[in-house]
Amino acid sequence: MASTSYPHPRRINPLPQILAALIGGVLLFLLSVGALTGGYQLSYFGKILPGVSVGGVDISALTPEEAALKLNQNLTYPYTGRILFRDGDKVWVAAPAQLGMVFDLGTSLQSAYRVGRSGGLFDSLTAQVNTWQRNVNLPPVILFDGRVAYEYLQAIAAQIDIPVVEASLTIQGTQVSDTPGQVGRLLDVDATLANLMAQLQSFQDGEVPLIVAAQAPQILDASSQAAAARQILSAPLVLSLADMQSGNPGPWEVNVQTLANMLLVERAPAEGGGAQYQLSLNATTLTPFLEGLAASLERDPENASFTFNDDTRQLDLIQSAVIGRRLDVDGSLAAIQQQALQGEHNIPLALIYTPPAVGNDASAQSLGITELVAEQTAFFRGSSAERIQNIQIASARFHRLLVAPGEVFSMAEALGDISLENGFAEALIISNGRTIKGVGGGVCQVSTTLFRTAFFGGYPIVERHAHAYRVYYYEQNAYGYDTNLAGLDATVFVPLVDFKFTNDRPYWLLMETYVNVGARRITWKFYSTGDGRTVEWYGSGPRDVVPAPEPLFQENSELEPGEIKQVDWSADGANVTVTRIVWRGGQVLYNDPPMITRYKAWQAICEYGPGTENPQALAAEKGLCQQ
Repeated sequence: MASTSYPHPRRINPLPQILAALIGGVLLFLLSVGALTGGYQLSYFGKILPGVSVGGVDISALTPEEAALKLNQNLTYPYTGRILFRDGDKVWVAAPAQLGMVFDLGTSLQSAYRVGRSGGLFDSLTAQVNTWQRNVNLPPVILFDGRVAYEYLQAIAAQIDIPVVEASLTIQGTQVSDTPGQVGRLLDVDATLANLMAQLQSFQDGEVPLIVAAQAPQILDASSQAAAARQILSAPLVLSLADMQSGNPGPWEVNVQTLANMLLVERAPAEGGGAQYQLSLNATTLTPFLEGLAASLERDPENASFTFNDDTRQLDLIQSAVIGRRLDVDGSLAAIQQQALQGEHNIPLALIYTPPAVGNDASAQSLGITELVAEQTAFFRGSSAERIQNIQIASARFHRLLVAPGEVFSMAEALGDISLENGFAEALIISNGRTIKGVGGGVCQVSTTLFRTAFFGGYPIVERHAHAYRVYYYEQNAYGYDTNLAGLDATVFVPLVDFKFTNDRPYWLLMETYVNVGARRITWKFYSTGDGRTVEWYGSGPRDVVPAPEPLFQENSELEPGEIKQVDWSADGANVTVTRIVWRGGQVLYNDPPMITRYKAWQAICEYGPGTENPQALAAEKGLCQQ
């Protein structure tokens, strides 16, 4: 059987043909688009494409020159527009061109001509289609000269702005002047300029709000402070004590002119912000004035004065207590500042009061003053009237004085100033190795009596000074003289030489002094509560006696011829030793160291007038300057 052969079929790949056809179609499309675009642009060569407007003015298919003419005819806003500014009743109207607005025609036309002609093929075609279908309205290009607008607004500001004025308050002499402040107004040119630019860009007429800021002064009104200052200066300032009594110092007046010089006006922060005027009195002037018053107002507290009634054994009030006081300078300054600024003209000064340790209500039991615990009497026969006067005045300073438990009592402090003004007279005193006349001669009679009272009362002696030589007054007793009293004297010369003792008992000590002029004696009494102490003492009397030198006779040109007088008296020198032991309850309370006094030998001195013959015989005749 015969067989027949057939060829195999060929397989054909269709992709190349498809790609070729696709590429060909795209090329054909691009050629068509290009032809279309090129033909469209060619047909409007040198002209603005259809559908293009600038600022709402259609300039389609116009050459730039034609478009420029049309835009100039239609876009007149810079010259015909109206921008209004208003401030209250004032109105300002300006064309945009007056405010620096200029239409940039060239740039606006360039922008319009480039529509549909910029970018790639597709971008151009798309822009052309959009422009043809929907139209494109380009905003006009505006040039804005801010300097022109700024100058215009500055001209408005010159009519709007009001300067800030601070209220004033001045004091010239005693006259007070004040002027009210003024709220300022200030045009905020920069903020208003921003509003103006927004309005101009709208190409619409309209009103541009003026941004005006109010500026308040720190102090708007000073009338209340001025009224207060006038009230302060309406009358003198009178300072006084709140408890004015007869004999008190004051009142003190500060006249209006002085007050005006003290018055200060200062700026100070106000509550809630701002500032205010604040009135005050100058402390640097007022403080020295007050300090000058302090001395006249100062008064030490004084204990009530009593005498001890030996019958009732109670205290009899003799003089009321005195409350101490001193000026409170700071407190007074604060009171004057406060009250004067409130318009007060009569202002009490502030005082600090100090009550005395012993008031009027003190009793013998409360003070522990229940009995006589010590008493001494000294004699001053032969004293001059001046010496007796001084003894009386000095002793009176100590009558009814109280000494606190544990207190060291100073005679000089209690005695105070020894002067003619205080009633003391000139009498003989010992000074610089001479017996001379001096104020207060005889006071040592009082100090000697006090010393002996404290000595024999068993009180501790803190300070004691003997006289330079033996004074015969201090060796007198009730019957004549007792040399055993030598070494028991004490001198006081205020303020250099003092006598002090300590009240070492737990009770108050009341001192009483009595001067019997007729009997020429002074008695000192201590009242307190006895504690059983006794005093054992020994006095050596004068030892190692040195006879007084021969009297000295010397001429005194102030005396008359034949006149002679004795100005110093002789006394033998001697050493005296005094010892004391204070016992209580069989125990030694105090064993004092020996008290050694060394008296100088003292020379009698007589003075005579010039030309006096044989002054020694004259002195013997008159009983003067005898050994």
